[in-house]
Amino acid sequence: MSSYIGRFAPSPTGPLHLGSLYTALASFLDARHYQGTWLLRIEDLDPPREEAGATEKIIETLQAHHLHWDNAVVLQSQRSERYETVLENLADTGHSFFCTCSRKQLAAYPQGYPGFCRHHQTQSANGKNAAIRLKTDGIQQTFIDLLQGQQQLPKRPDGLTNDFVIKRKDQLYAYQLAVVIDDIDQGVNVVVRGNDILDSTFKQGYLYRALGHTPPAYLHLPVIAAADGQKLSKQNHAPAIDNNQALDNIRQALALLNQPMPPTHLNLPNTLLFSIEHWDRQYLSRDAWLTTADNVSG
Repeated sequence: MSSYIGRFAPSPTGPLHLGSLYTALASFLDARHYQGTWLLRIEDLDPPREEAGATEKIIETLQAHHLHWDNAVVLQSQRSERYETVLENLADTGHSFFCTCSRKQLAAYPQGYPGFCRHHQTQSANGKNAAIRLKTDGIQQTFIDLLQGQQQLPKRPDGLTNDFVIKRKDQLYAYQLAVVIDDIDQGVNVVVRGNDILDSTFKQGYLYRALGHTPPAYLHLPVIAAADGQKLSKQNHAPAIDNNQALDNIRQALALLNQPMPPTHLNLPNTLLFSIEHWDRQYLSRDAWLTTADNVSG
């Protein structure tokens, strides 16, 4: 493999919480352990879900925890022209189509897309807003996750496809489109992220194939839940990380990652240096979920 390039790509829906710090730390340590580059990208493509000032808070938290990235921060909101160019290319090569299906229509087909609009190569003439979907053509997607092992997308029932939205009806670019284009353009070849989006990897694989690129290697971590079993997230009111407790936060995240614990006398920079040196993927849990009660920090 060429030189390791990894990234952390949060959405600015709120400040970082323990679950997002845990993911950022894993991505950072994996990249630094393998002498790689670690990038920061802000996935700010969904304004209705974003919180004012969240981007700045995310950056402040990463800096306070000494998770320093390489190169300039990339903002997806500044890359619309690039996304549009790729959409035009996908249309020109027959890889995409316009879809005017309603949510009500699609609700009757929870196991896949029924293909109603596959013949729509141009915007609908009836004036409806249309989404854009990628054609998947029944190709079976498999990949080997660096932590979870062999993964295979289940076959759809006859008559249904895996075709998925790459530009929404509200004209916002879909996550699947933007993340693949950005990872290609930034040369990302290792992605460390949460297990809750493992299924997105199959969709992204279709898009990489359509664009003539090889997907990166993936490592999907267990998702962190609170003691009550709910995923740590803004929607579930997960508390924001306290930047004044950075060393304690890092040690808590290291415990959740099941990594060797640095000596307690080390300061934050030296704690991270110790953890970079001793990082080992083999210690990571392969469970789908961990709770904060699993934290056994020493």
